[in-house]
Amino acid sequence: MRADAVVIGAGHNGLVAGAYLARAGLRTLILERRGVLGGASVTEELWPGFHVSRAAYVAGLLRPQVIRDLDLHAHGLRLLRRSPSSYTPLPDGRGLLLGEGPDADRRAISAFSPRDAERYPQYEAFLDRIARLLEPLLDAPPPDPAHLRWRDLRAMARVARGAWRVRGDLADAAALLLGPARPALEAWFESEPLRATLATDAVIGAWAPPSAPGTGYVLFHHVMGETHGERGVWAYVEGGMGRLAEAIAAAARKAGAEIRSDAPVRRIDVDGGRVCGVTLEDGTAIETSAVLSSADPQVTLLGLTGAEHLPDRVARGVQALDFRSGSVKINLALDRLPAFHGRDRAGPEHRGTIHVGATDLDALDDAFLSAEKGTLPERPIVELTLPSAVDGTIAPEGRHVASLFVQYAPYAPTGGDWDALREPFADRVCALVDEVAPGFSESVLHREVLAPPDLERIFGLTGGNIFHGAMSLDRLAFMRPLPGWAHYRTPVKGLYLCGAGTHPGGGVMGACGRNAALEFLHSRR
Repeated sequence: MRADAVVIGAGHNGLVAGAYLARAGLRTLILERRGVLGGASVTEELWPGFHVSRAAYVAGLLRPQVIRDLDLHAHGLRLLRRSPSSYTPLPDGRGLLLGEGPDADRRAISAFSPRDAERYPQYEAFLDRIARLLEPLLDAPPPDPAHLRWRDLRAMARVARGAWRVRGDLADAAALLLGPARPALEAWFESEPLRATLATDAVIGAWAPPSAPGTGYVLFHHVMGETHGERGVWAYVEGGMGRLAEAIAAAARKAGAEIRSDAPVRRIDVDGGRVCGVTLEDGTAIETSAVLSSADPQVTLLGLTGAEHLPDRVARGVQALDFRSGSVKINLALDRLPAFHGRDRAGPEHRGTIHVGATDLDALDDAFLSAEKGTLPERPIVELTLPSAVDGTIAPEGRHVASLFVQYAPYAPTGGDWDALREPFADRVCALVDEVAPGFSESVLHREVLAPPDLERIFGLTGGNIFHGAMSLDRLAFMRPLPGWAHYRTPVKGLYLCGAGTHPGGGVMGACGRNAALEFLHSRR
């Protein structure tokens, strides 16, 4: 068979890219190696009646332009706003609840520092001003200094005008975006757990502690999402993250795209430096002159294309990309919601992200240092979410689903392997929740523990890295994944990247898929 364009991978970015190509009238084929669509944004019934967001677990970075263009709400997408945004309980019975509104935040922070309570609105306003300046850059290919185009110059001029309007913030913005998150947060605030609660956004999914340069940008990256018109407000997807994939797939099919699951790709076929097709694992050959891959750069270029079709410098650069990850995902079925100290019934604390374990900046750094040595930390960072407290469709009545995103854990621990360490580490994580919610471990009915090698094996994430490669300062904007690839093109003619390994990076955004598809369509014109 033949297609005008083939998209490899039906993760959310691949589906978005395929939908835009089909909307432009191209005969588009989307291929997914697993039997379920969504890549890492999937809902799976791991246990009867329990529908689990198995990898990605919250939305919020999803670009409004994608929602509007593809009319995702009409295709079944329902975003459930989370209020409050976070809760950080402490073993002594105190807790920090954020996101219920300015007055409530001020009261909550005042219990730890009246000074911080006064500064917190200023901090949020500062982030919002810089976000409004830079956020439009998410929705277009980044200007490449080596290949500037007129539209790049126009975009740069718009940013320059915006920068002039917020020129009083630029020095502080540069310090945050280019430096470590830790000193920036210490300059703003004096109290824990406020600093640690905010710092988790700087390190989540990253192989770096909050004291490492570049984590300031990752913190900022996570506040640029917009839900219900509010920046930085994250949401659950009703029915689990797979419903997002289903909505995008429905939009793609309506536009004319064909989607095949259980269709792993063996190789991308190249002739004379140009794409000529793809071959599936079952031997099926598909002719095409255009391939957009939402797999990570290493899988796409070294695994499916082959180093022999790349310049030596490029092959070496792709091989050297940093895919280290310290993330473990634990999925649980519960017989009840956790009861935190002093809170004996369901309350607002169950609706947001719950931070346990490492709840001060020193503990966050210590957790990374342990993993860097190859050992599992005694007090890792744990982000616990309870989507069934908001969404009644994903668990049996009276039962609940919990997701625990845990850092840091080495890909290959010293003194043992994950087959032996997986369950004991999960026991340690659940014990940390027990410190603030006694009896939590006893409420667990079922458990799945996904270490970095499991995330790699199941979801195709090299190294278990959820961002498709480190979001360090040398791998952002026109340097992502490598310098010179700002327009999503690879050295193989007709082969484009459209996954999180490209600008603007990780998170359930859809921007990578949209930008790559529009860039490909522009090149055809």
